[in-house]
Amino acid sequence: MFISNAYAQSAGGLGGLGGGEGLMSFLPIILMFVVLYFLMIRPQMKRQKEQKSMMDALAKNDEVVTVGGVLGKVTKVTDAYVTIEVATGTEIVVQKVAVTMLLPKGTIKAI
Repeated sequence: MFISNAYAQSAGGLGGLGGGEGLMSFLPIILMFVVLYFLMIRPQMKRQKEQKSMMDALAKNDEVVTVGGVLGKVTKVTDAYVTIEVATGTEIVVQKVAVTMLLPKGTIKAI
């Protein structure tokens, strides 16, 4: 009739798991994970390490910025919390992880 018969192609002699074409089919996926590691995962781990070392180095009279954008001078540091003076006589207590940036000394002149 109008439709011809379709026949399956032969396997081509791969003979199981030992074919070199099998590894070549996974190469793009492996390459994609390597690129993902160097472009996303590794820089994030570096950033986390820097943030942790900054939090461990917090000391009295350091000038900091919190997650909410509050600027202040550190007056007290405990294991989990930091007391920050935001104005003369006004102090707030925040978690250490809320401190995002350590400012250079003398940045905040008003306090």
